[in-house]
Amino acid sequence: MDLQLNSRTALVFGGSSGIGRGIAQVLAREGARVAICARDAGRLVATASAIGASASVTCDLSQPGAAVAAVHEATQNLRAPIDILVTNTGGPPKGGFMELDTAAWTTGFQSLWLGAIEAMREVLPSMKARQFGRILLVSSSAAREPIASLTVSNGLRAGLAGLTKSLSSEVAAFGITVNGILPGFIDTPRLAELGHARDTLTAQIPAGRLGRPDEVGVLAAFLASPAAGYITGQSIVIDGGRCRSF
Repeated sequence: MDLQLNSRTALVFGGSSGIGRGIAQVLAREGARVAICARDAGRLVATASAIGASASVTCDLSQPGAAVAAVHEATQNLRAPIDILVTNTGGPPKGGFMELDTAAWTTGFQSLWLGAIEAMREVLPSMKARQFGRILLVSSSAAREPIASLTVSNGLRAGLAGLTKSLSSEVAAFGITVNGILPGFIDTPRLAELGHARDTLTAQIPAGRLGRPDEVGVLAAFLASPAAGYITGQSIVIDGGRCRSF
């Protein structure tokens, strides 16, 4: 199926590794001109070369205003406004409610919430003017079913589902869709950092395995395509059947 992404530009946050890299790689493979954004400049450049991204932007989304600067730089490097925005950030630190201080919540709020909002506010005017746009908020299945010890993620990511539904209603008439992607346990460095035993995780997943970043990328590419123009305001879980709710 031709997803008709050849003429499209995309900015993918957290694009140097894990799920963000998987999404950026599939978008580039489908012909989009992709700018990837992350904190580690060296890994960012290496990843851009490896996956065929058109540009790389060094950016730390935990810093106020960084997302706006990233959109500006990506737009300049791609020489065109952003058609597809993928907000994706690494998970905040793990811990129970009483183990986390205010700084952990503040940093998480900036990177998971305000960074996404800043970027969306920056790209929406040009999307409206061109009557086309795709905004994908990469969240976590924790937004649907909380995961133990991921308190900051559980709380903030659940709110992104409400934001997805609210914003999508405001911009649908302009040809802009807003959807959330809620990955479950995907085989990434972040999963290794959390220290979960693979056997324990796979035992919880009906599919019997961890997901792959490129599988999330395929879902993202479809949602970013013109073919998905009637899908908006949705938070789509991709987790091998682990979530029991609907």
